[in-house]
Amino acid sequence: MTRALNKLTAVEVKSKAPGKYSDGGGLWLHKREDGGGQWVLRVTIHGRRREMGLGGISEISLKDARTKAEQWRNTARNGVDPIKERERLRRVAARNMHLLKDIAEDAFESRKAELKGDGLAGRWFSPLALHILPKLGKVPVAEIDQTDIRDCLAPIWHSKAETARKAMNRLGICLKHGAALGLDVDLQATEKAKALLGRQRHKAQNVPALPWQEVPAFYDSLNEGTITHLALRLLILTGVRSAPLRFMREEQIEGDIWTIPGEAMKGRKDTTADFRVPLSVEAQEVIAQAQRLARDGCMFPSVRKGVISDATMSRLMERAQMEARPHGFRSSLRDWIAETTDTPHEVAETCLGHMVGGSVERAYRRTDFLEQRRALMARWAKHVTGQNGQILQMVKGK
Repeated sequence: MTRALNKLTAVEVKSKAPGKYSDGGGLWLHKREDGGGQWVLRVTIHGRRREMGLGGISEISLKDARTKAEQWRNTARNGVDPIKERERLRRVAARNMHLLKDIAEDAFESRKAELKGDGLAGRWFSPLALHILPKLGKVPVAEIDQTDIRDCLAPIWHSKAETARKAMNRLGICLKHGAALGLDVDLQATEKAKALLGRQRHKAQNVPALPWQEVPAFYDSLNEGTITHLALRLLILTGVRSAPLRFMREEQIEGDIWTIPGEAMKGRKDTTADFRVPLSVEAQEVIAQAQRLARDGCMFPSVRKGVISDATMSRLMERAQMEARPHGFRSSLRDWIAETTDTPHEVAETCLGHMVGGSVERAYRRTDFLEQRRALMARWAKHVTGQNGQILQMVKGK
């Protein structure tokens, strides 16, 4: 015997007192004390009675509730649990609609532990944020193809080749992350996009460096005792990169040794290995001056908050009409070592914080050549301060 259907009217749905009312065919209206209500479908599947919520009466009309009820009754007739089927369809829809911006943020969170300072400097994510997400961030990751990527990166593919390369690399990581989540993405999309974009014309250029013979004159000009002058002086004296120096903290210094945390050292996969920097007498004097200007333990604080930027030191050199940049002093030091000393290669490279030799060789070589580097950096300090000869005069615009 066929059960009666469509027992309720739209007026009754609104006016019924609190309780449970059948519309027929397993569709029920559950009215609440506050006047609201919920549509519930009762079905029997595999001998079990199941109750499936279809939505509230404020969002789902009587007509729509009947349509939904018929849809899920048919599913049950085919031997499929409608509740499980609805969940499956939701998962499929969610998987196919994941937006690139969400995948990118999740990929970044997953990789923070691998990045310096948990990626707080933003260098990993910035190529995506600046060049990919503004155009593709709201696109479902499963829909991104090579033409989308080509159109996105074409404006900077040749003019900002290194930036474009990093953006492409990060996007590839995001696509792999999406695939690992079970999304239907094209893992070859970035390689196909590279084929469409063509070989990059731009060639990477080395950071301009000051000839080692001219370093003493520039060092001598840094005589105002400001944070920027002191930072540049210590950068020259130690040969370190800008980032660990700018983020230098008082507790990292003990006597004539500055210990840089391993995670702050570029290119070192073993982030547990700290790097010891021997401090010459001149370097210690610079640090003593900087400590009087330190704030919250930061040796080189910014005027407002945080620490000084690399651009702050670069602008000082720009204003002096110099082509050289702060990072170039590492090259100045390395050239001086090569041209004026007989320092062994591994000692010279360790002065710059470079990892020398293969993993097996490094496993057996436990020294960091601290004593040899201490003597070498003392000689470099004498050169820098003009104690090895007359200070050469800087030529503006050179």
